[in-house]
Amino acid sequence: MQKQIFRLYPPPYTPAWLAGLYLEHNLHQLGATNQPFVYANFLASLDGRIALEDLQTGQTYLPKSLTTPADFRLFLELEAQADCLITHGGYLRALQQGLLGNILQIGAHEQGSDLVEWRRNQGLPAQPAIAIASASLDFVIPESVHRHRQKVYIFTGEEADPWKVDAWRKEGYPVIFAGAGTMVEGGKLIPMLGQLGYRSIYLIAGPTMLDTVVRSGKLNRLYQTITHQLMGGEAFRTMVPGPELGPTGHLQLRTLYYDPSGPGGAGQWFAQFDND
Repeated sequence: MQKQIFRLYPPPYTPAWLAGLYLEHNLHQLGATNQPFVYANFLASLDGRIALEDLQTGQTYLPKSLTTPADFRLFLELEAQADCLITHGGYLRALQQGLLGNILQIGAHEQGSDLVEWRRNQGLPAQPAIAIASASLDFVIPESVHRHRQKVYIFTGEEADPWKVDAWRKEGYPVIFAGAGTMVEGGKLIPMLGQLGYRSIYLIAGPTMLDTVVRSGKLNRLYQTITHQLMGGEAFRTMVPGPELGPTGHLQLRTLYYDPSGPGGAGQWFAQFDND
């Protein structure tokens, strides 16, 4: 994707190519098993919407006007640098219902076909492992995960339904407790993934998991695409659903790029924030 964008920060203002922009960050080299490097990526409108809710069906959906090929390319570049993805049961249920697309494998989309070779050249496994965070344990693991022989771990809370825990274990999946109640806690999940040997962890699990990872101090970097549109909507989702974060949520801007040809003719920013 030979698309030109512009760097705004740090100065000087300069043109840049979109393809390869995030690969240059070498995220797979920044972590260690005793301190994994954890990063997340979100797409939002100017008024902070990351998704809307259909008031009639209760289904959450991502408006098409919010998505762009440029943002998706950068998402795939971040995914290519992970040795483990954190997803959640809600995404897998939506995937099974055909409400969301499959984003669990490297090279599955034309925009990221070159990332298979890039990953191989970096000495990374063909596909990242998958950590599924779930309170209900009600989901189906996609066939594509089996086909690509991805390692799967299921994380839940200590008060999860013991029958469902046993059922998953009988199918051969590790079920690991990472929370005192039914919910998974970021402060427990991340060190456990490090103990399993994972160093670069990409959080694609949505706002609830982002909330617990940030509050536990385990998020190292946040990538955010901000489209220059006011979306509105009576029912919507934002990046952090919990109570006020205070200083825990203070981040440092590291890079900011401008794409003048964003969704519907509006522009968009690609920002990188570090949690120092």
